[in-house]
Amino acid sequence: MNLNRRRAIAKGLTLLAGSAGVLTAGCTISADFDHADSDAPRYDAALIRPARVAWVFSSGGPRGFVHIGVLKALEELGLKPDLIVGGSAGALVGALYASGLRAARLEALALDLGLLEVGRWAMLGEGKFDGAPIAAQVTEHILTQTGQQNIEKLPTRFAAVAIEKTTRKPIIFNAGHAGVAVQASSAIEGMFTPVRIRGVQYIDADLVVPMPVRLARAMGAVKVLAIDASAHEDKAPAGAARFKEGDLRKRALTLPDTLSADVSLQPDFGYYVNTSKEFRIRCINAGYEQTMSKAQVLKALHA
Repeated sequence: MNLNRRRAIAKGLTLLAGSAGVLTAGCTISADFDHADSDAPRYDAALIRPARVAWVFSSGGPRGFVHIGVLKALEELGLKPDLIVGGSAGALVGALYASGLRAARLEALALDLGLLEVGRWAMLGEGKFDGAPIAAQVTEHILTQTGQQNIEKLPTRFAAVAIEKTTRKPIIFNAGHAGVAVQASSAIEGMFTPVRIRGVQYIDADLVVPMPVRLARAMGAVKVLAIDASAHEDKAPAGAARFKEGDLRKRALTLPDTLSADVSLQPDFGYYVNTSKEFRIRCINAGYEQTMSKAQVLKALHA
């Protein structure tokens, strides 16, 4: 790694740690820090232009590991996107892949992921956890890959989708600090502290737009491959009624975007989720297998 890149990484991580107020003790002194500098995430209309093929990665919490298996297969098939759009877990995976991190490396990171790498107890703020570690992880990997930390500098066009906490209005972050954008997109309401950007609090997109296919179209996508990490509600086991209610709510939200996609994948890896290594492997394998089963359709989509 050259000297300029090392300096860029050091500067980026120092600024991120300082702005998030992260303490070495593992708690956050100011979880509601306002990201208002020139590198704060933003929507830039000037970056909207046609994209031949877009990949859209949905939200899904632990289910989001399935996206890595999909990427393994797409890579093996020699397919590439012109644009990646993601929400929540899909934004995390999408940002890292757009930076040039390959699927094998993403898989290794996923299998080694620890809870402290996604959240710290928040001393102040509205959620139990502060998501600054998510931003720090994304920033570190993107800086290592590219020497840059902003979305518009990534080798593959990328956008993270979040929603305004108060109005529930979706926002496309296609410019500015990638790590903070992913943190905002992943800020699950009630669990993670909202991310304040230029005075506005943002949270996880799952509540309004869990699979942002139509937003990818608005960004110029001509053809769209959508990856849906949500549960197969029709396979809910007995005793899962209270979970199925949430599944049906989410299905109502994803359906219009599923219909808007040219190809949609929804790998099946079982109904219940957890954070074990076995579960992660199962998710990744299911994503890989369903994607490979659609190899000819996907090659035609990218032709």
